[in-house]
Amino acid sequence: MSTLPVLPKKPLPAGLPREWYETHNRRLKAMRIAIALLDTGVYTAAQARNRTIRTTAQRIGVHPPSLTTCRLVRSLLP
Repeated sequence: MSTLPVLPKKPLPAGLPREWYETHNRRLKAMRIAIALLDTGVYTAAQARNRTIRTTAQRIGVHPPSLTTCRLVRSLLP
């Protein structure tokens, strides 16, 4: 089994509007939660209720997501 290479982190670009950074971080958080949900057997958006998403976020050590982030998580699931 091969392992993926570790890529170095790059700093975010400076000078962008605050909304860009908020959206960027929200997408990263939603992606982490969506991956964790898939690992636990939640494969569809219908299965991912707000409570399930928030419980998963707490389990992986992420701050509780907002309603907007919960919607984004569901949009990432098929």
